[in-house]
Amino acid sequence: MCGIVGLYLKKPELEGQLGKLFEPMLEAMTDRGPDSAGFAIYGDEVADGWVKLTLQAIEADYGWKHLMGALEGRLGCSLDWFQNASAAVLKVNCEEERARAALADLAPEVRIMSAGQSIEILKGMGLPKEISERFGLGKMKGSHIIGHTRMATESAVTMEGSHPFSTGADLCLVHNGSLSNHFRLRQELKRQGISFETENDTEVAAGYLTWRLQQGDSLKEALDKSLEDLDGFFTFAIGTRNGFAVIRDPIACKPAILAETDDYVAMASEYQALASLPGIENAKVWEPEPATMYIWERA
Repeated sequence: MCGIVGLYLKKPELEGQLGKLFEPMLEAMTDRGPDSAGFAIYGDEVADGWVKLTLQAIEADYGWKHLMGALEGRLGCSLDWFQNASAAVLKVNCEEERARAALADLAPEVRIMSAGQSIEILKGMGLPKEISERFGLGKMKGSHIIGHTRMATESAVTMEGSHPFSTGADLCLVHNGSLSNHFRLRQELKRQGISFETENDTEVAAGYLTWRLQQGDSLKEALDKSLEDLDGFFTFAIGTRNGFAVIRDPIACKPAILAETDDYVAMASEYQALASLPGIENAKVWEPEPATMYIWERA
């Protein structure tokens, strides 16, 4: 089952409305995914030389202030951070690997959901409306966002199973469907240096794209190769620092719909998630073709 939604704003002057526009889209997918929900939002970029990390703890009252003080002392460099429910967004003026190593030593119980210059991933268990309210989605600003609502048909309802998944800088992926060769592919990717935190097949798909991009592929080239190397059925929505992409497998049995106006591109598993968008009655609306890439990127 599961539901996918995405929204890419073409005009910078609309970025203050991103969360407000996206919130009803995510909540419209409740029937497809009532167990957990999450989203990856792009915006509030850090400068070159800095890295932004989204950290998440199980406890809502986790001691973030104490951790950040210890982290600043360990790294000896400038940092800024803010708490959002059970998550914290950390901006630090050092290399990503150095920050990761310090966090692993100081707080191994904290999970790093995303890393990059723009991305923030926030997710949790519960109804999509609860997740939206928990993280204040309706007030968020940014250029683009993708989200997922999950129905746990083949595994337990856990944070580990929630989407989106991120395995590279500013890259994330949400998935509706199932991959049949994810176990073998996971072993191959581990040998190539890609690390995984869960057993979810969607994380393998994200890891595959990360690996292809590391080999020098463009996003289009990486997605083209995914049609050859990923067995199963899937609809993917992918977020990068510069844009947003959608692709379906050659059979295309999982539903998807796209809508485009002069102001935005929107994607969802069902049209009802697009119905609240302004100007949708005049939008170009279509079903994405099988094995066809749809990519929108900033220059």
